[in-house]
Amino acid sequence: MNEKFFSLPAEKQQAILNAGYRVFSQNSYKKSPMSEIAGEAGISKALLFHYFRNKKELYLFLWEKCAETTMEYLKKYDCYGQSDLFESMTRGMQAKMAIIRQFPHMGAFTLKAFYEKDPEINAAIQESYHRHFNFKANSTLLNLNPDQFIPGLDIKMMYLDMYWASEGYLWELVQRGNVDLDQMEQSFYRMISFWKSVYLRKEG
Repeated sequence: MNEKFFSLPAEKQQAILNAGYRVFSQNSYKKSPMSEIAGEAGISKALLFHYFRNKKELYLFLWEKCAETTMEYLKKYDCYGQSDLFESMTRGMQAKMAIIRQFPHMGAFTLKAFYEKDPEINAAIQESYHRHFNFKANSTLLNLNPDQFIPGLDIKMMYLDMYWASEGYLWELVQRGNVDLDQMEQSFYRMISFWKSVYLRKEG
Protein backbone atom coordinates (compact mmCIF):
# COMPACT_ATOMS: atom_id res chain seq x y z
CA MET A 1 0.00 0.00 0.00
CA ASN A 2 1.23 3.52 -0.89
CA GLU A 3 4.31 2.12 -2.65
CA LYS A 4 4.31 5.10 -5.02
CA PHE A 5 4.42 7.50 -2.09
CA PHE A 6 7.25 5.61 -0.39
CA SER A 7 9.26 5.67 -3.62
CA LEU A 8 9.50 9.47 -3.33
CA PRO A 9 12.58 11.16 -1.82
CA ALA A 10 12.30 11.66 1.94
CA GLU A 11 12.10 15.46 1.55
CA LYS A 12 9.10 15.22 -0.78
CA GLN A 13 7.38 12.71 1.50
CA GLN A 14 7.80 15.06 4.44
CA ALA A 15 6.47 18.00 2.41
CA ILE A 16 3.29 16.05 1.60
CA LEU A 17 2.89 14.87 5.19
CA ASN A 18 3.34 18.35 6.64
CA ALA A 19 0.92 19.83 4.11
CA GLY A 20 -1.68 17.22 4.98
CA TYR A 21 -1.22 17.73 8.71
CA ARG A 22 -1.60 21.48 8.40
CA VAL A 23 -4.69 21.52 6.17
CA PHE A 24 -6.53 18.77 8.04
CA SER A 25 -5.67 20.31 11.41
CA GLN A 26 -7.26 23.63 10.47
CA ASN A 27 -10.44 22.32 8.85
CA SER A 28 -12.94 19.54 9.30
CA TYR A 29 -12.40 16.41 7.23
CA LYS A 30 -15.09 17.34 4.71
CA LYS A 31 -13.87 20.93 4.34
CA SER A 32 -10.20 20.06 3.79
CA PRO A 33 -9.44 20.44 0.05
CA MET A 34 -7.02 18.02 -1.52
CA SER A 35 -6.05 20.82 -3.92
CA GLU A 36 -4.79 22.92 -0.99
CA ILE A 37 -2.72 20.02 0.34
CA ALA A 38 -1.25 19.40 -3.10
CA GLY A 39 -0.46 23.08 -3.65
CA GLU A 40 1.28 23.44 -0.29
CA ALA A 41 3.29 20.27 -0.97
CA GLY A 42 4.39 21.63 -4.34
CA ILE A 43 2.67 18.98 -6.49
CA SER A 44 -0.46 18.83 -8.63
CA LYS A 45 -3.77 17.53 -7.30
CA ALA A 46 -3.67 14.75 -9.90
CA LEU A 47 -0.27 13.65 -8.62
CA LEU A 48 -1.53 13.61 -5.03
CA PHE A 49 -4.31 11.26 -6.14
CA HIS A 50 -1.63 9.19 -7.84
CA TYR A 51 -0.09 8.57 -4.40
CA PHE A 52 -3.40 8.28 -2.49
CA ARG A 53 -6.58 7.03 -4.12
CA ASN A 54 -8.86 9.41 -2.23
CA LYS A 55 -9.01 11.80 0.71
CA LYS A 56 -10.02 9.10 3.17
CA GLU A 57 -6.95 7.02 2.34
CA LEU A 58 -4.68 10.03 2.81
CA TYR A 59 -6.35 11.02 6.09
CA LEU A 60 -6.08 7.55 7.63
CA PHE A 61 -2.52 7.21 6.32
CA LEU A 62 -1.61 10.45 8.10
CA TRP A 63 -3.25 9.19 11.29
CA GLU A 64 -1.36 5.89 11.25
CA LYS A 65 1.84 7.76 10.41
CA CYS A 66 1.30 9.82 13.57
CA ALA A 67 0.98 6.64 15.63
CA GLU A 68 4.02 5.01 14.02
CA THR A 69 6.16 8.13 14.42
CA THR A 70 5.12 8.53 18.05
CA MET A 71 5.97 4.91 18.87
CA GLU A 72 9.29 5.23 17.02
CA TYR A 73 10.31 8.29 19.02
CA LEU A 74 9.07 6.95 22.36
CA LYS A 75 11.25 3.89 21.84
CA LYS A 76 14.16 6.03 20.65
CA TYR A 77 13.98 8.03 23.89
CA ASP A 78 13.63 4.78 25.91
CA CYS A 79 10.35 5.87 27.50
CA TYR A 80 9.19 2.31 28.17
CA GLY A 81 12.39 1.10 29.81
CA GLN A 82 12.02 3.27 32.91
CA SER A 83 10.88 2.12 36.37
CA ASP A 84 10.37 5.77 37.36
CA LEU A 85 7.06 6.99 35.92
CA PHE A 86 8.09 10.64 35.93
CA GLU A 87 11.36 9.90 34.17
CA SER A 88 9.31 8.04 31.57
CA MET A 89 6.97 11.04 31.24
CA THR A 90 9.88 13.46 30.93
CA ARG A 91 11.42 11.36 28.16
CA GLY A 92 8.00 11.11 26.51
CA MET A 93 7.65 14.88 26.54
CA GLN A 94 11.12 15.27 25.01
CA ALA A 95 10.21 12.75 22.31
CA LYS A 96 7.02 14.66 21.46
CA MET A 97 8.91 17.95 21.28
CA ALA A 98 11.31 16.33 18.80
CA ILE A 99 8.35 15.12 16.72
CA ILE A 100 6.72 18.56 16.68
CA ARG A 101 9.93 20.17 15.50
CA GLN A 102 10.00 17.78 12.53
CA PHE A 103 6.23 17.80 11.88
CA PRO A 104 4.92 21.12 13.26
CA HIS A 105 1.23 20.37 12.68
CA MET A 106 1.15 16.69 13.62
CA GLY A 107 0.00 17.28 17.19
CA ALA A 108 -2.83 19.56 16.11
CA PHE A 109 -3.86 17.06 13.43
CA THR A 110 -3.94 14.22 15.97
CA LEU A 111 -6.24 16.15 18.30
CA LYS A 112 -8.47 17.30 15.44
CA ALA A 113 -8.73 13.74 14.08
CA PHE A 114 -9.60 12.32 17.49
CA TYR A 115 -12.63 14.63 17.75
CA GLU A 116 -13.60 14.33 14.07
CA LYS A 117 -17.24 13.24 13.87
CA ASP A 118 -17.48 12.36 10.18
CA PRO A 119 -18.82 8.77 10.13
CA GLU A 120 -16.68 7.92 7.10
CA ILE A 121 -13.54 7.93 9.24
CA ASN A 122 -14.59 8.21 12.92
CA ALA A 123 -14.78 4.46 13.62
CA ALA A 124 -11.35 3.78 12.11
CA ILE A 125 -9.77 6.64 14.09
CA GLN A 126 -11.29 5.51 17.40
CA GLU A 127 -10.30 1.86 16.88
CA SER A 128 -6.74 2.82 16.06
CA TYR A 129 -6.51 5.28 18.96
CA HIS A 130 -7.61 2.79 21.60
CA ARG A 131 -5.30 0.13 20.20
CA HIS A 132 -2.26 2.40 20.40
CA PHE A 133 -3.25 4.03 23.71
CA ASN A 134 -3.73 0.68 25.44
CA PHE A 135 -0.28 -0.40 24.27
CA LYS A 136 1.32 2.81 25.57
CA ALA A 137 -0.50 2.62 28.91
CA ASN A 138 0.34 -1.05 29.46
CA SER A 139 3.98 -0.55 28.44
CA THR A 140 4.34 2.43 30.77
CA LEU A 141 2.71 0.75 33.78
CA LEU A 142 4.48 -2.57 33.33
CA ASN A 143 7.84 -1.53 34.81
CA LEU A 144 6.62 0.77 37.58
CA ASN A 145 7.65 0.24 41.18
CA PRO A 146 4.50 0.89 43.25
CA ASP A 147 6.58 1.55 46.38
CA GLN A 148 7.62 4.95 45.04
CA PHE A 149 4.05 6.28 45.31
CA ILE A 150 1.91 7.28 48.28
CA PRO A 151 0.20 4.29 49.97
CA GLY A 152 -3.13 3.17 48.57
CA LEU A 153 -2.78 5.08 45.30
CA ASP A 154 -4.69 3.77 42.28
CA ILE A 155 -1.73 3.92 39.89
CA LYS A 156 -3.72 3.30 36.73
CA MET A 157 -6.16 6.08 37.63
CA MET A 158 -3.23 8.41 38.38
CA TYR A 159 -1.74 7.63 34.96
CA LEU A 160 -5.05 8.32 33.21
CA ASP A 161 -5.47 11.56 35.15
CA MET A 162 -2.06 12.84 34.08
CA TYR A 163 -2.50 11.62 30.51
CA TRP A 164 -5.80 13.41 30.02
CA ALA A 165 -4.52 16.56 31.73
CA SER A 166 -1.62 16.59 29.25
CA GLU A 167 -3.95 16.04 26.31
CA GLY A 168 -6.27 18.81 27.54
CA TYR A 169 -3.35 21.21 27.83
CA LEU A 170 -2.24 20.39 24.29
CA TRP A 171 -5.79 20.90 22.99
CA GLU A 172 -5.94 24.33 24.66
CA LEU A 173 -2.63 25.35 23.07
CA VAL A 174 -3.77 24.14 19.66
CA GLN A 175 -6.99 26.16 19.92
CA ARG A 176 -4.98 29.30 20.69
CA GLY A 177 -2.63 28.77 17.74
CA ASN A 178 0.99 29.95 17.45
CA VAL A 179 2.34 27.37 19.89
CA ASP A 180 5.60 28.36 21.57
CA LEU A 181 7.51 25.08 21.88
CA ASP A 182 9.92 26.35 24.53
CA GLN A 183 7.02 27.59 26.65
CA MET A 184 5.20 24.30 26.15
CA GLU A 185 8.25 22.34 27.26
CA GLN A 186 8.69 24.45 30.40
CA SER A 187 4.98 24.09 31.22
CA PHE A 188 5.27 20.31 31.02
CA TYR A 189 8.27 20.36 33.33
CA ARG A 190 6.21 22.33 35.86
CA MET A 191 3.28 19.92 35.53
CA ILE A 192 5.56 16.91 36.09
CA SER A 193 7.12 18.61 39.12
CA PHE A 194 3.65 19.23 40.56
CA TRP A 195 2.55 15.63 40.01
CA LYS A 196 5.71 14.38 41.71
CA SER A 197 4.92 16.53 44.76
CA VAL A 198 1.40 15.07 44.92
CA TYR A 199 1.88 11.38 44.11
CA LEU A 200 5.36 10.35 45.22
CA ARG A 201 5.91 8.84 48.65
CA LYS A 202 7.55 11.31 51.00
CA GLU A 203 10.95 10.34 52.36
CA GLY A 204 11.04 9.61 56.09
